[in-house]
Amino acid sequence: MATIDGVEVRPIVKVERASLHSHIRGLGLTPSLEPTPVADGMAGQVQARKGAGVIVKMIKEGKISGRAILINGPVGSGKTAIATGIAKELGADAPFVAINAAEIFSKEISYTEALIQAFRQAIAIRIKETSDVLCGEVVSIEVDRPVSGQGPKLGKLTLRTADMESIYEMGGKLIEKMMKMEVQSGDVLHIDRTQCSVIRVGRTKGTTAMFDAMGSDVKLVNLPEGELQKKIEQTHTVSLHEIDVINSRAKGYEAIFTGDTGEISHEVRAAINKKVTEWRDEGRAQIVSGVLFIDEAHLLTMRCFSFLNRLIEGDISPLLIIATNAKGVRQIRESEHRSPMGIPRDFLDRSLVIKTRNYSFEEFRQILLIRAQEEDISITYSMSRVLSELAYRMGLRYALQLLAISDIIRKRDPEAKELAKPHIQEATALFSDVARAQLKSIQKRIQFAQIRQQADLLMLKERARLRLLTLQGEQHRSLRALAIKEAEQAAENITANYEKQKAQLNERKNEISQRMTDLGVRCKLDAARCGHTGTTEPQNIIF
Repeated sequence: MATIDGVEVRPIVKVERASLHSHIRGLGLTPSLEPTPVADGMAGQVQARKGAGVIVKMIKEGKISGRAILINGPVGSGKTAIATGIAKELGADAPFVAINAAEIFSKEISYTEALIQAFRQAIAIRIKETSDVLCGEVVSIEVDRPVSGQGPKLGKLTLRTADMESIYEMGGKLIEKMMKMEVQSGDVLHIDRTQCSVIRVGRTKGTTAMFDAMGSDVKLVNLPEGELQKKIEQTHTVSLHEIDVINSRAKGYEAIFTGDTGEISHEVRAAINKKVTEWRDEGRAQIVSGVLFIDEAHLLTMRCFSFLNRLIEGDISPLLIIATNAKGVRQIRESEHRSPMGIPRDFLDRSLVIKTRNYSFEEFRQILLIRAQEEDISITYSMSRVLSELAYRMGLRYALQLLAISDIIRKRDPEAKELAKPHIQEATALFSDVARAQLKSIQKRIQFAQIRQQADLLMLKERARLRLLTLQGEQHRSLRALAIKEAEQAAENITANYEKQKAQLNERKNEISQRMTDLGVRCKLDAARCGHTGTTEPQNIIF
């Protein structure tokens, strides 16, 4: 490792974090809205993806106003993945805001304000601006300083291109920015005079001989050609919520980064909506409706759903997608009414329902292969089957986490080139799944109950012995018999109570063990159905 003045110099390492759904590029549909088994980072859920594709087409044709999408299915069945795929299909500028229903309830702002802010975060405004930009190489800079040292600074800037050269007068703000940037002759600048912004593009290649040395970060560019002053059309995309915060807070942009949003008045939002509508009618702005995804929707209250009914029917509204894994008819929170999935019927009437199902063995395997490719992990067919079995029996999220952990363990072995079974076994030993953690907890509770039972019986025996010592003599014979009978009865009660506790724990333990066994059997049957019967990857795979 190189050192400079005794200080160790290490190379810069670029770290990229792969999020849980970073591999999703779309819904994986053909132009005729037919889903491909594996495409765009999606695998399985063919019917749900096809329904989502129809919804995307309706959105693009403007035929889905005033409606919401409800995705219902088991845990780990790809509800968030489908919502992400819908957002990707709508375009790169379409914002995707994902929140949990519990985030809406806060002591700082009301639930209505939290919902409005989430809605307006999912609506983007694409603003088009035409600005005059000076683009050229700096020939010279002249700054006139006042004799007194006070007052504004004025100056002249000489720029040139391959075809022309001109002198421009500068104000105090531009001079201060250039002095801070340490602009020199030979620098190529982009100067926006309307916004008073200066961007250093680089240094012209012909001026390198004027300097003895240059830093590695200096970018060499060719001398610009054509006119110095050009009209450039710029497009800025901001969310409605960002515009609300900028116009309602004294700090403006700083409030967005500090999170100091607070309650925003209705008058401010009404004025912004009016202005945005005017810009849209004039062709200066375009409204881009994104996706607001609310997970665990069954945690919302009756008042939240009533307020959502009004929001989704507004003139400017994103696509609302809610997801829940709730089953059957259940009570709506903060209400005496009962409804399917704990969602009011009037909201269900405004919703299109997409149903997801549990993944098959091959679909688990394809998802794991996609994630392995996303995280740059080399995985063989046999290891993909091992991880698929874990996903089938212990959950997809657990298997995905084991994939990354096992690869870290593999990297500790310099001779290991690919992921192997010992790496996965070590990872499963280090990190337990829910079922194994429950079994371990129940086993400890059974052992603790056994110890408490013995301790209580010993304590009872000692109390009975001390009591009998006080009842010596022929006159206390009946009392001694009564004390012995009471002690025996108490011992029977203690034994019965602890045996009941242990029986309940053993029953729960057997249920979990039986469920794990059943999942293992189903996993083997499903793997055989998909065609995974040998040690090599089959040619014809059934999803």
